[in-house]
Amino acid sequence: MTKQTTHISINALANSLVQQLIDDADALQIGVSKHATGATIVDAGIEKAGGAEAGRLIAEICMGGLGQVTFKEGDDFKTYPKIICACSQTPILACLASQYAGWALQHEKFFSLGSGPARAIAQREDLFKELGYKDHAEKTVLVLETDKIPPTEIIEKVAFDTNIKAENLTFILTPTKSLAGTTQIVARVLEVALHKLHTLHFPLDTVVSGNGSAPLPLVSADFLTAMGRTNDAILFGGFVQLQVKCTDAEAEKLARELPSKSSKDYGKPFAEIFKAVNMDFYKIDPLLFSPAKVRITNVNTGNSFEGGELNEALLNQSFGG
Repeated sequence: MTKQTTHISINALANSLVQQLIDDADALQIGVSKHATGATIVDAGIEKAGGAEAGRLIAEICMGGLGQVTFKEGDDFKTYPKIICACSQTPILACLASQYAGWALQHEKFFSLGSGPARAIAQREDLFKELGYKDHAEKTVLVLETDKIPPTEIIEKVAFDTNIKAENLTFILTPTKSLAGTTQIVARVLEVALHKLHTLHFPLDTVVSGNGSAPLPLVSADFLTAMGRTNDAILFGGFVQLQVKCTDAEAEKLARELPSKSSKDYGKPFAEIFKAVNMDFYKIDPLLFSPAKVRITNVNTGNSFEGGELNEALLNQSFGG
């Protein structure tokens, strides 16, 4: 991806969304507190309930203010009609430079993957060298999929890596077992497609825009079940449309290779696959993590190509488990 001629700051764009989240904390069923370091902690499902609207807004924060996340009622899935939609006119920045959970943070027993605008400041991932994107800001936000308050050492590491004072850091905590956590994970349907596209070495700078949708699963108090359902919502119910500039042959090939069905591990609910590999993510085929169905439109020719299929039977097996 080539560097931007005009800099877009995902941190500046996300800042107003973070403030909105904090201002509407009570209505969104989330908690806001100050850590001993001075950092702001947003509880979106640990002590507080963390509702779906909070998850929707957190998903837009994760996308660095460059994506729109909405709910709609759909008829693709009879039992699960509530659909999450995500779209972006700058999907590489929104999804790969911001929303992707690529920053691994660990101290003793605490571990979480961080996503959001802080990643683009810290530059702790090789991906940013390829993206050619670096952001700067006086305050930033990081979203963590965790049910634990990050220890002081984690907050100090983020402050050091971003060169931003702890009091100007916001950490949004989204347990997978909460409705907010479930919502913001499924809202990654477009990001999952773009990450798979990157894995397939499809040129990122040919992607013009994108949108995706997936059904909202039931929340589960069991972490493994909750994680399985959020993955399966995308693997079996996710539909992504990408607009790209390439040849028709390249677009057709991408439509064939991008869907989850192209993976050798496709065919069982994610929780079953995860248990079968002794809960080792690295033993799962990385090509599995992608939407169920895709439509690739080549804007150079106006031709579209579809691949994959929605699988309601496997979706019901997962969501009803």
